[in-house]
Amino acid sequence: MIELEGVPELIDPVMICAFEGWNDAGDAASTAVAHLDREWKGEVFAALDAEDYYDFQVNRPTVALDSGVRKITWPTTRLSVVRADTGEKTRDLVLVRGIEPSMRWRSFCNEILGYAHELGVEMVVVLGALLGDTPHTRPVPVSGVTSDPDLARSLDLEETRYEGPTGIVGILQEACTHAGVPAVSLWAAVPHYVSQPPNPKATLALLNRLEDLIGVRIPLGELTEDARAWQLGVDQLAAEDSEVAEYVQSLEEARDTAELPEASGEAIAREFERYLRRRDGQPGPGGHATESGVADGRDGGVGGPGAGSYLRDSSSGHTRPRKPSPKDDVAREESEGSDGDESAAEGSDGTDADAPGTGTGTDGNGSRDGSAGDPENGDPGSGDTGGGDRPGSGG
Repeated sequence: MIELEGVPELIDPVMICAFEGWNDAGDAASTAVAHLDREWKGEVFAALDAEDYYDFQVNRPTVALDSGVRKITWPTTRLSVVRADTGEKTRDLVLVRGIEPSMRWRSFCNEILGYAHELGVEMVVVLGALLGDTPHTRPVPVSGVTSDPDLARSLDLEETRYEGPTGIVGILQEACTHAGVPAVSLWAAVPHYVSQPPNPKATLALLNRLEDLIGVRIPLGELTEDARAWQLGVDQLAAEDSEVAEYVQSLEEARDTAELPEASGEAIAREFERYLRRRDGQPGPGGHATESGVADGRDGGVGGPGAGSYLRDSSSGHTRPRKPSPKDDVAREESEGSDGDESAAEGSDGTDADAPGTGTGTDGNGSRDGSAGDPENGDPGSGDTGGGDRPGSGG
């Protein structure tokens, strides 16, 4: 039995999870949860035993000096609780942030679901980020997927049909489904040619979509300005290399062409409703507490047991974008000819409720390669992120 000390009775609790590693391109997902924890001053109430789930040769502990005393911090997954009280609506969020476990994934999910059961969590939302053939100058594609057909219909989400290798995001979502806990995964597509963290624009897009989903206004702090500065920095770097600039232009053209069918009356009406909610300061679906333009992550600019037995910010500098290679053309042709959803959320290689595609991660030195996939399916891609693989695109 899980004992929870010092945790008050929660109001309409939702569990928000993100894991560093394969499912976290540009650190966009884990940074989003860290932002919620920081803005609402989360209090950690539990931590999973690192001995049970992590290979310390892959995810090594760190040593620091605290008042002259050496202190070791072990890699783990921590749970904290925050109260999102914006004056319009009050809701508690259980934040789960850690590193994708190295082993015993079923036990890991059982333990997370045990806490969800004891806390009366109404829904689990898992955040992820993938590498994709998406230009940095356009809105960040965010796809919402679920394994529950009823939930897909009620929340206007995609029902995942992905088949292939998966990460902890896909496993946790499937565990929730089998335990009868509503679960959704939100995936942001990160440009594979500028994939090194941080990526505040992708983080902002995830928070905007999360705000739509849970109906609570999220304070953005300096994230809006960080997203604008990030895009301007990438614009400048791309302008210095004609090959990169030409490649970005080709991605823009492909993206714009793919989105032409979306300019329907229904789509325009949805966007108009979002505008009205933003203007009136309402949270709810489409309401974003952001400025217009690039900063909101949507508009591009210039510059423990008991829940069931199945399963149970880095430096600010920017490095030069990677030059396109023949692999990019091959991957793009493959993704364009696929049967899946060819929206801009296409990324690299993903997970079940993740985002699909194929791609490569960082090589431990900060560079990462990736190609797009199918966000409906959830294949994050492959990559070596120093401590493990990271998905390229998924759905």
